Amino acid sequence: MNRIDRLTAILILLQSRRIVTARLMAERFGISLRTVYRDVRALEEAGVPIGAEAGVGYFLAEGFHLPPVMFTSEEAGALLLGGKLIERFSDGEASRRFANALDKIKAVLGRADKAYINRLDDLVTVLKAASPQQTVNGGLLIGLQGVLARQHTVRIEYFSGYKEEHTTRLVEPLGLCFYGGHWHLLAYCHLRRDYRDFRVDRLKTMQDTGRGFDRQRHGKLEKLVTRIVLSEDLKPACVRFSRRMARFVRDQKYYLGFVGQRETREGVEMDFLVPDYEMLAHWLLSCADQVTILSPDALEQVMQAHVRRLARHYRLDG
Repeated sequence: MNRIDRLTAILILLQSRRIVTARLMAERFGISLRTVYRDVRALEEAGVPIGAEAGVGYFLAEGFHLPPVMFTSEEAGALLLGGKLIERFSDGEASRRFANALDKIKAVLGRADKAYINRLDDLVTVLKAASPQQTVNGGLLIGLQGVLARQHTVRIEYFSGYKEEHTTRLVEPLGLCFYGGHWHLLAYCHLRRDYRDFRVDRLKTMQDTGRGFDRQRHGKLEKLVTRIVLSEDLKPACVRFSRRMARFVRDQKYYLGFVGQRETREGVEMDFLVPDYEMLAHWLLSCADQVTILSPDALEQVMQAHVRRLARHYRLDG
């Protein structure tokens, strides 16, 4: 990226956020902090009203705006890919909002770039899930984004798949996280007086109370993910797959709490963190004799119990 393009990109970045750190600029554009300081000075000398907070970052003076920005066809194509994923992994309302935004982007493209995007639109697809249980209730993701930004408590009706019960809770929404094929709301639950992870597709209703809360006391989202999603309640397991079977479970393992693997002389050893061993055992049964449980003994006992039940069911025990 030449300097003119970089200065324009820095200006766009400053306009897109309330405050931007020099370190973020350096990482975004692959330059040194000294180059960031020189670029900021160059923009100031060109008349751009850039303010600074010592030890915090840079910001644009209120009221300053760039003229409309033109997109390249590649940039619009990247947004199109994002839209395809949003269509697959969000609710209909979020997908419609993104489609409207993409139409506005197409409107400022030249004729050739517009034709490029329209051709690409017909040639890229993301397969939708067949299971209706994975569908998020209409408008929930957009609504959750709203209460997250406003820092309002919400009242939710939630169905717990583990306990198979409906509960009504008052929660402080702290972040949205996508993993395991689902969107999850990370929140502080007043009912449990602790942090909880709610699958968004199991939210039946959500009501904004209009009452605010102090978001800062809960810390950053990254730490909450570690505390809530990767909590100490998860149980470790280590299993060894034959090399042949390891190729077949390449994608499936990510839905079962996979955290890492290593190759050994005997095969591929994989580590998992799971809430309980039942679901993992059910999956491992499909691998037959191509998998060996290395630890813990509790998982092996669950597997043995399943095998005995299968033997009785199919009358294989004599």
